[in-house]
Amino acid sequence: MDLQTAFFCDEAREDPNGKLDAHGIFHDLFATGFPAAHGRMVLVLVVDWDRKDHGRYGLKAELVAPDGSVVLTVDGHTEVDSRPAHRPPARTRLVTELEKVVFPKAGRYHLRLMVKGQRFRGPTLNLVQIEVEGDTVPAPASEAQGQTPS
Repeated sequence: MDLQTAFFCDEAREDPNGKLDAHGIFHDLFATGFPAAHGRMVLVLVVDWDRKDHGRYGLKAELVAPDGSVVLTVDGHTEVDSRPAHRPPARTRLVTELEKVVFPKAGRYHLRLMVKGQRFRGPTLNLVQIEVEGDTVPAPASEAQGQTPS
């Protein structure tokens, strides 16, 4: 089993021909304070299965904070069909919308994927605190919104 692709983006979908369309792939988010909430993002994972794999398999993806705590978990399963040698291997495409993801602190977050007892390290997201200049905040391409704790 191979983790072929894993990323965060603004939009993604599989078209009727089986192609994956993604827009706005990002690796960095900026916030004026922490904890910070990002309104909406999409997680894309593509797994190619071994020829001997078939049946139902669990998938678990965790977004891990710099201190090792888990910020978010996506837990589910996939059905893997048998494929003859003349066809491409079975493939799972996970395209999941994530809303109001809260990042407790600045730093480097990473995705951890667990499948069939194996752990894979996925993409990273760098959460960067930006300075407020006067009444305006510079607007990087992707920006999480800083929130004050309750």
